[in-house]
Amino acid sequence: MVNAETAVAAILEIADDGLILGHRLSEWCGHAPILEEELALANMGLDLLGQASALYAYAGKLEGKGRSEDDFAFLRRERDYVNCLLVERDNRDFAHTMLRQLYFAAFMQPFWRAVAATSNDETLRGIAAKAEKEMAYHLRHSGEWVIRLGDGTDESAARMAEAVEELHRYTGEMFMASPARQQAIASGLLPDPESFRAEWDETIATVFRAAKLALPEIRVMQKGGREGRHGEDMGHLLAELQFMQRAYPGQAW
Repeated sequence: MVNAETAVAAILEIADDGLILGHRLSEWCGHAPILEEELALANMGLDLLGQASALYAYAGKLEGKGRSEDDFAFLRRERDYVNCLLVERDNRDFAHTMLRQLYFAAFMQPFWRAVAATSNDETLRGIAAKAEKEMAYHLRHSGEWVIRLGDGTDESAARMAEAVEELHRYTGEMFMASPARQQAIASGLLPDPESFRAEWDETIATVFRAAKLALPEIRVMQKGGREGRHGEDMGHLLAELQFMQRAYPGQAW
C-alpha cells in the first residue's frame, strides 16, 4: 500500500485539474454565445468543481492535518498547485474552450472508468462512478462542438485550427506520471494513463476526421504543471479564484 503522503500528492493532481478547469469554465458565465451554452458550460464547470471538492475532502482525511477542501482550493500558493498546464490555458475564444474540454474529457472519461474498475480504494471508486458519467457528457458535448466548428464556416474552421496549434502541445503532460503518481499506480490506487493512451488517440483522431482538422506534429510536449511550474495565466487565475477567501479569511457559506 502507498503511504498517506504519497496518496495525497497523487490525489491532489487530479483534484487540481478539476478545480482549475472548473474555474476556467465558470469564466464563461454571462459571456457564452447562446443561452444553451451558458447553461452547459456552467454545468460542466460544476461537475469538475464537485469532483475536486470530493477529492480535496478525501485528501484532507488521508493527510490528517485538519485541512478542508476550502483550504486546498483557496489557501495554497501558486507553486503548490499541481494541475497539468492544459487546464489553466486561457479561454481565448469558444473554439479554444471546446477543444481544451475535448482533450481533457477524452482523457478523464477512460481514467475514471479505470479507477472505478481497478482501484483498491473504495472512496476513489465511489467518486469515479459518478465522475465517469459526467465526463462522458463532457466528451460528447465538446466533441460535437469541435466537429461543428471545424467543419463550419471559414471563420470557425480557422479558429479551431488555431486552437489545435496552440493547445495540442499541452496534451502530453496528462500521460506523464509524477513520482507520486507512479507509486500510486504501482500500489493499485490509480490506473496507469498509458493504458488508455490508444483510446485517447483514437477518440481525438475520430473527432478530428469529422471536423476536417489535422493533427499537428509536436516534437516536444509542454510540461511543468505537475511540479508546480505554471504559466503567467495561472497567477491571474488564482488572484480571482482566491480573492474572497483571502480578503475575508475564514468565511463559510
